[in-house]
Amino acid sequence: MFKRVFGKAKQEANALPTIHKLNDTLEMLEKKEKVLVKKAAAEVEKAKQFTQARNRTAAIKCLKRKRLYEQQIEQLGNFQLRIHDQMIMLEGANATTETVDALRSGTSVMKAMNKATKIDDLEKTMDEINDQTESMKQIQEALSAPIGAAADFDEV
Repeated sequence: MFKRVFGKAKQEANALPTIHKLNDTLEMLEKKEKVLVKKAAAEVEKAKQFTQARNRTAAIKCLKRKRLYEQQIEQLGNFQLRIHDQMIMLEGANATTETVDALRSGTSVMKAMNKATKIDDLEKTMDEINDQTESMKQIQEALSAPIGAAADFDEV
């Protein structure tokens, strides 16, 4: 009843468990495919034996079963392609989601930094830097001025 009123709890969109499940399903399909390939090959061998024994109807039945196995193999191959396609799409969507989350995080940090850095504070800091630079220039000029006998020489 509460589910109808409040709705279902949102599941977190995490693609990793789904990708693992798809991988498991893919492995299962590949195993089934290998078994069917072996069965088809066994039917071909039986058909050869029946042909050598001149039992044509039994050989034809074996070849029909082989054809059914091949159809199942083809169907499993199509399933595998769909699963690969789904995995590629999920991985792409996961990468997109992570990129968007990273961009959101960067944006929120930049907003916080911009709030912390006020224009008035910046202007005061720049004025202080300029004052200190000017003071340093005056000190350096004073230290570099010649004193004593060296001050009497004119540069000509």
